[in-house]
Order: sequence, then structure tokens, then C-alpha cells
Amino acid sequence: MGKLLWTPSEQQVQDSNMYRFMTGVNRKYGTNLTSYPELWQWSVDHIPKFWAEMWDYAKVIASRSYDEVIDDVTRMPGARWFSGARLNFAENLLRYRDDRPAILFRGEDQVRRRLTYAELYREVAGTAASLRAMGLKPGDRVVGFMPNMPESIIAMLAATSLGATWSSCSPDFGIKGVLDRFGQIKPRVLFTADGYFFKGKRIDSLDRIHEILKQIGTVEKVVVIPYTVDAPDISALPNAVLFNDFRTDTANDIEFEQLPFDHPLYIMYSSGTTGLPKCMVQGAGGILLQQMKEHLLHTNLRREDRIFYFTTCGWMMWNWLTCALSVGATLLLYDGNPFHPGPEALWQMAEEEKMTVFGTSAGYIAALMNTGLIPREQFDLTALRALLSTGSPLSIEGFDFVYQAIKPDLQLASISGGTDINGCFALGNPMGPVYAGELQCRGLGMKVEAFDEKGQPVIGRQGELVCTAPAPSMPIYFWDDPDGKKYRDAYFDVYPNVWRHGDYIEINERGGVTIYGRSDATLNPGGVRIGTAEIYRQVEMLDEIEDSLVVGQEWKNDVRVILFVKMMPGYELTDDLKKKIRDTIRTNASPRHVPAKIVPVPDVPYTLNMKKVELAVKKTIQGQVVLNKDALKNPEILDFYADIKELRED
Repeated sequence: MGKLLWTPSEQQVQDSNMYRFMTGVNRKYGTNLTSYPELWQWSVDHIPKFWAEMWDYAKVIASRSYDEVIDDVTRMPGARWFSGARLNFAENLLRYRDDRPAILFRGEDQVRRRLTYAELYREVAGTAASLRAMGLKPGDRVVGFMPNMPESIIAMLAATSLGATWSSCSPDFGIKGVLDRFGQIKPRVLFTADGYFFKGKRIDSLDRIHEILKQIGTVEKVVVIPYTVDAPDISALPNAVLFNDFRTDTANDIEFEQLPFDHPLYIMYSSGTTGLPKCMVQGAGGILLQQMKEHLLHTNLRREDRIFYFTTCGWMMWNWLTCALSVGATLLLYDGNPFHPGPEALWQMAEEEKMTVFGTSAGYIAALMNTGLIPREQFDLTALRALLSTGSPLSIEGFDFVYQAIKPDLQLASISGGTDINGCFALGNPMGPVYAGELQCRGLGMKVEAFDEKGQPVIGRQGELVCTAPAPSMPIYFWDDPDGKKYRDAYFDVYPNVWRHGDYIEINERGGVTIYGRSDATLNPGGVRIGTAEIYRQVEMLDEIEDSLVVGQEWKNDVRVILFVKMMPGYELTDDLKKKIRDTIRTNASPRHVPAKIVPVPDVPYTLNMKKVELAVKKTIQGQVVLNKDALKNPEILDFYADIKELRED
């Protein structure tokens, strides 16, 4: 059992949106729910009632209400949600039009920009009017190759106000990575900045856009936002226009297209490390309802909040963060390296902007630990009430660090879900305690279970993360998948009518969830299943190790555990250090977790969304072909893994 780190006060519990929602359910249905586990159980036992209550609680703006919540709660995929409803996603995010701040932005150049809700509405109105004048219609694709800046959100809202479908990549994607994504969906309009800043350097985007346009023939207009220079030269780009010249100044109102609940809103992408990225099409109403649930209830978000997530436009957390506009909160945007000019960068911003919710990745927290910075000693974090972490499992040491070095009285919500659902399967609960190494709860309305080898749900044992009932933000379909085969193969090939997500988890008696890594990377030495996160947690405690990667290598009719380590500057992988690593893993995990080989490497491969790619390394060391190295941030490093002599020896 994990160590108890934080418990909300009774006043905090009763002041939470979650508590108010629960008491509303009790009044309406005559129930006597008193705790989160009881509320969760009710939500998955009565899925149509729960999502109907969420629709009302979120005050969804719709020109026509729904006829029924769901047509068949037993059908996955293919359940139809909120049939008959007509709404617009952007209208729901632009419901506030006052002088409260909507977006506060700063980049590495430290230039601060502020947009009120009224100003945001006007910016979107002008951009939408120009898109409409082009003849843009519902279902057309509009894409962004953009830094995490206000114009990215303006472009998305303008496009979706017309019913266009939005997709985005961050500007650190290479040409092939962009073509692999946008090339499939054939966009009509492309928004881009002239460049971006990273580690103090200006990096140009327009040369890559020029090459991309040569191979995507459907783009009718390129809208360029000046960011790194005041007047970028766009003469070499066909059909290009500067943002201020494109946007109409005279438009004051937005004509929000009223569309079905499942109208295509976003196209998101799988990592693409095993071939072309899969293009997951997500419906407007489902994304709105899922993300509003997570903001309002699980994050306890209110208008007075200032919410930050360190993300790029190529990661689903950008889409997730943007939906906080529907609550009327203030979005804090940062673009650039989070450690530039030093590790204090984001904490300086947190103090100055009075940040209340700080969102980041487990990788950032691990890197911050290595810098020696103690944010609570240098910065006034009085306003901060919650810290969110995702991207990979947060180690127990990471949990401890947050409470010791950042703030002892806050809700630490380790959250986990996926690009696939643009939301979470397990996440935070403002009514409940925080235990080291655990996600607080399964999401309301998400019938998440852990399946054992026989496909049976288990408690207190590791198993496959599955969702045994539909949820509204599951993809409506995959792009270019007319018979639905790609979709079914992605999630339903192992358990028919049950979503298999690909994570290895444990659900305990109180409903807490521990993530052990990707199930396709689960180690199986001697037939015993081991999650890679269990090993990472131990290695992250060692000062000598900067980063690590674990895979299972097929060896002599079994599997042996291989641990690759990237050393901190100034350290070498000596025999004594290998012994220290093995002893640490043996003592704190088990003898089964101890690697057969510990191998030094110059770097660890990551996807463009900064996730370790264990499967690509596993394939590489076994002589198999990795089909799409362009999906990696540092693809050249795989060449090193392909020729490690030590892995051919006992």
C-alpha cells in the first residue's frame, strides 16, 4: 500500500464541484452516495443517467437537445451518443465574452501577452469570417503547424466554429512526420508561425513549410503568424498571407454552425512508430463532454482558476487544456524549453501569474529533481492548489518530491488516458486522498477494469487496462478506414466488445490505480509479467543515471531483461555501479526485476510527444525493421542499438 501523502479537509471536500455533483445526483435519484467510490460505481452502473447529468451540470450549449443519451450501452465500437442534439464545440468554449483574462502567454523571449475573453471572441470572429469567405464548410480540414501560442487556439476555434475539422502538429516535427499526418487528411488551410524559440535559439519553420507544400497539393491558403520576427518573408510560399492581413477586422459576431453531437472535431494521431500514424477522428460533443467532466469534476476547475499545462500543439494535452475555456478559467500558455534559461523558468511564471493548477509530465518532474531546484524555497506558490502529471507513470520518489520540494498542501493528480480518447481513464479526485505512486481514481462514467490472463477482472493484481463500456470521447472512426478494420484491430482484437488500451495496471481495493507501463512492453522473464515502470522507479532514484530504458530480449527460449542507461555527465558505468543498480532493484522490487544486462547508451529514443519507445528498441536489438523512424524525436540513435555486441553474448 502506498504512503498517504495528502488528504483534503472536510471543507475542501464539501466546497468541491465533485461533491456538489454527487449531492445533486442524490437529490434527483433518491440515492445516498457519500464517497467517490460510491459515485463512481453509480456512474458506471447507470451510464445514460450519468452522462445526462454531466450534460446538465456542464450547461452544454445546444440549439437542439438530445433524443436519447445512448442507443446501445452494450455495443463497442459503434454506440451512438446524444442523437438528435445540435451544437457547436467552439460556441461552448466561447460562452464567456467579458473582460476577464482568457489567455496569458509567454515564450522563451519572455514577451508576455494577454487576451481577455472579449478579445478572444473578436479574434476568432475575424478569423472565422475569413475562413467562411474562402468557402470553408463543415468537414473540411484545417491544420496547424504551430507553437503553443494564442493564435493556435484562435485558429482552432475559428475553424471549428464553422464545423471544419482541426488537426495540429508542433513545429519541432520533421518534414516527413508532418507529411505522414497532414498528407493523409488533405487539409484546405494551414496555419503556421514563421518559427519558434528553443533553448534561446530562433528556429525557422517556413523552409519546412515550403517543402511540405510541395507534397500536399490540397492546401489553398497558408496563414503565417509572425512570432520570431516582425515581418517574415513569405514570398516563396504559394498562397501565403500574413495573419493580420488574413483576419477580417469588421466581423463582430460568429455564426456557429449547429452540428450533430458526433460531428468530426479533431483528427489525432497515434505515435506512428510501427507504420503510418493512425488518424483518429473524434466527435465534437464527446470531446466537449469528456473534457468538461475532467475539468469541472476531477480538476475542480472554476472561473477564478489559472490553469497551466506544459505541452505542445502536437500532444493531446493541448486539446485538453484548451477546453478549460468552457469553464471560463484563464489558460496559461508557455512555448519553449521548460528549463530555459534555467530550471526556475516555469516556477517564475507560476509565481508571477498566480497559477492555481500546474500541469506537466512525469519526465519534467524527474528532470527537475536532478537540477536540485526546490521551488517552494524560491517562489511564492500560495495560489497553487493542484499539480497534474501525465505522459508516463510518476515514480514514488516523484510523488515525494512534489510534497517536499514544491508544496505540502496540494492535490497531486497523476493522470493517465490517451490521445485515443483525448482524456483520461484514471485521474484526480478532489474529494479523496493522495497515496504515493497511485492515480487517485478511475474516471466517472469510465468502466475501467484490470483483466488477468483469462480476461477476468481482478482487484489487487496486475492486469490489462480495459474499458468494458462505451464512453462518448472514444473515436467515432479512423480516417481512411471504411470498414472499420483499423479501428477494431487497434482496440478490440483481444477482447471482443471490450476496449483494450495497451497499459498494464493494478486497481486496489480503494479504487486507486497503479500504472506499470505499456502492456506491449511488459517483460515476461520466466513467464512472470513485469511492468517496466517498476524498474524505472528504482533507477530514477540513482544520482548517477540521467535516463534509462528497459526491454525484454528473447534469449534461449526465454526472455531476459535488458536495462539501457544514459549516464549523468561525469559518471561512468563501472562494475560497482552495475552492482548498486542491481542491488537497488532486487531490494526494492524483486529478484525477477533484476536486469540480465546493463548497457550504457548515449541517448534514449523518444517519440515526438516525448514518450519512450521501448518497442522500437526491442525490435531493433532483435534485428527487426522499425517501419517509421520519422515518428521519433531522435531516430538516429536506433543505429546505436542495432549494433551492441554485448547483447549477442550470454
